[in-house]
Amino acid sequence: MSDNIGRLTIIGAGAMGSTFAAGVISAGLVRAEDVTLTDVDVSRLDELRSNLGVSVALDNAAAVNGADVVLIAVKPAVVSEVLDQIAGVITSKQLIISVAAGVRLESIESRLPSGAKVIRSMPNTPCRIGVGAIGFARGRFAKDADVGVASRIFDAVGMSFEVPEKLLNAVTGLSGSGPAYVFMLIEALSDGGVRMGLPREVSTKLAAQTVMGAARMVLEENEHPARLKDQVTSPGGTTIAGIEVLERAGFRSALIEAVKAAAERADELG
Repeated sequence: MSDNIGRLTIIGAGAMGSTFAAGVISAGLVRAEDVTLTDVDVSRLDELRSNLGVSVALDNAAAVNGADVVLIAVKPAVVSEVLDQIAGVITSKQLIISVAAGVRLESIESRLPSGAKVIRSMPNTPCRIGVGAIGFARGRFAKDADVGVASRIFDAVGMSFEVPEKLLNAVTGLSGSGPAYVFMLIEALSDGGVRMGLPREVSTKLAAQTVMGAARMVLEENEHPARLKDQVTSPGGTTIAGIEVLERAGFRSALIEAVKAAAERADELG
């Protein structure tokens, strides 16, 4: 089976839309000339046409006509308007993928012709550099083959996992909001280094590299994080002294509560 996904139209040429365009082209899933981006910002479209070699358009319905996959990458408040614009040309053969946060499958499907194949996803900002974490859910009419196409698109900018739609808010609270928690962790580690005399630039890079290295060990060594933690923690040593302080401060419970609060807020907004 060919990896090529056919013709792709991306509605919304902002950060996420352009990220997916660049990702699928770089991964060889689609030729640049088979990608069309639409947006209201003409200068942005001109920039992407020049940089990526894609086609651009201002008319969403015309751009969607004939596409195999349609990726909706506009702000959530604009999704309904976009769906109304394209509903008249969407067919049951096309795959519709939404990356709009909080817009439910039922809401999307209700504005499209009966039988429309829809997948809703929650990507995060590290998709911009090809290391995103994406959760997605299939709609009523999306088949395994459609999920396969969506997975290839998502994996072009990171790694993806299919979950029931009811768990997408948990994905939002964890990986959607999670980069902000990690940025705070890096900032705090850097502050600690500065507190102990390290230059700011050195401290920040040491902190960021430490976080990246630890994350890669979890992914590549396939060990439980607790086991990896124990490997660093010598009896009576420096690490256990630091862990004791983190435990007293409620470090782990604070992160758990942050994920819970963000997920609950996502549910409220949805």
